[in-house]
Amino acid sequence: MKKTETFYEGILDNLYDGIYFVDRDRKITYWNKAAERITGFRRSEVLGAHCHDRILNHINDEGDPLCQRECPLAKCIETGQPMEAEAYLHHKEGYRLPVSIRVTPILDQDGNIIGAAELFSDNSGKALMLQRMEELETMALIDPLTRMANRRYIEVHLRNRLEEMHRYGWSFCVLFADIDDFKRINDTYGHDAGDKVLKIVGRTLSGNARPFDIFGRWGGEEFVAVIENVSFKSLPMIANRFRLLVENSYLSVGDENIRVSVSVGATVARLDDTVDTLIRRADQLMYKSKKAGKNRLTTDDPEAWEGLRPMRGKQGYTDPGTKSARKSQGRKGKIAEL
Repeated sequence: MKKTETFYEGILDNLYDGIYFVDRDRKITYWNKAAERITGFRRSEVLGAHCHDRILNHINDEGDPLCQRECPLAKCIETGQPMEAEAYLHHKEGYRLPVSIRVTPILDQDGNIIGAAELFSDNSGKALMLQRMEELETMALIDPLTRMANRRYIEVHLRNRLEEMHRYGWSFCVLFADIDDFKRINDTYGHDAGDKVLKIVGRTLSGNARPFDIFGRWGGEEFVAVIENVSFKSLPMIANRFRLLVENSYLSVGDENIRVSVSVGATVARLDDTVDTLIRRADQLMYKSKKAGKNRLTTDDPEAWEGLRPMRGKQGYTDPGTKSARKSQGRKGKIAEL
């Protein structure tokens, strides 16, 4: 029997996807090597722990935790039905990673449910990202700390997108994100922690982008994204998803978790834009988010738009990052309800 178990463990350990087993109490009984590679958590760190013990901390698109209420493992054990879900796990290094989850029940010889197995796949397009990084390195267009596109590359990419917009009418938008209270993080925990926070934010943003969108480090604690195939209707939802993913990322320092958030400005490119005017407008919208309380999104006001025509004197609107912030800000100005 032991030889058979070793044989199957050898097969499971060589899977490209992560897999782990839990018993009926959702205590982890097996964790393969791919699960170690994808999550950063070693087998010795998780065996015997419960899957809801602040390990992967899955969340959905809205930032809601799945482990307590909508856990696919718990539902599978309860119903005996296979489950599938798209979620974002918490990597040991702090950033959020998109994964596809498939769960199936484990039965004993009498057909009783004794646990469940979860298979999860890295959904971040890692191979494409590695190829893109090699290309950028060759052209000296990569930021050495975060391994993202640098400012020079973003400027070149924006010029190309603006030219395409004039030729073919292809719209795109720019996100400008700035880490909140970054100086306080550096002063309190040191620059090594600050560098790790920059990596966490960078990996969370770029790892959850579509293959044809570009995220890069603009400078300091600032990040810029160029998002294609987006409309005013979908812009707040797309931009706010990135903000929520960062909000649900954190860096563990000893027994303390350093929470991270970003203030975001988002704008759609206009026919009269240059790279400078586009970045400046997104930057100004980001500062509106800072002034409104941080950890929130501010976009152009869609009422001021007709297609891609220039905006006429509107000041934009802000989406607060929390329900409490939304309530307090509702008395001061127009709030974007997503």
